[in-house]
Amino acid sequence: MILMINEKDDKIIMIDSLPCTLESVDVLINLLEDESHPVRFAAAEKLAKCGKISVNRLLEVLNKKRGLVRRYIIFALKKIGDPKVTDHLIKALEDEDWGVRKFAARALGELGDKRAVEPLINVLEDEDWGVKLAAVRSLGDLKDERAIEPIKKARRKGDKEFKKAANQALKKIQS
Repeated sequence: MILMINEKDDKIIMIDSLPCTLESVDVLINLLEDESHPVRFAAAEKLAKCGKISVNRLLEVLNKKRGLVRRYIIFALKKIGDPKVTDHLIKALEDEDWGVRKFAARALGELGDKRAVEPLINVLEDEDWGVKLAAVRSLGDLKDERAIEPIKKARRKGDKEFKKAANQALKKIQS
């Protein structure tokens, strides 16, 4: 029923009213492909609010959807905060879509799992500056001394914004 509603605002209202059931999770995952950003965002927020009931299904479809949808899936998984998503997010650091890599890098920093330190260090060599920026910020959030030298090395090659983020990350780690 919800997929047949055309108006963006009506879809958002319907999303908010959905119960957190497995059936609703599937509907919400389909809405992550809606043409409207506010609808996609509302669906991702609702999936996050549904919490653990969403996790397994989100992980099942993480690598089956197009890049833009995978970004919303990562957003929802990060907000849920289940520790079992860390390995999947680490794998997403190698995704072909730069946005997926960037979202995964930030999510790993916010989740705080130290298993992400080495993979994030590797991402400091990513071809996309936004991905590298997300990685250096996350390494700062993780406050692990293993990242100090790699951040210093990457800082030499970075632009002004990256150097500023690298300096902030180093301060966090060394505090």
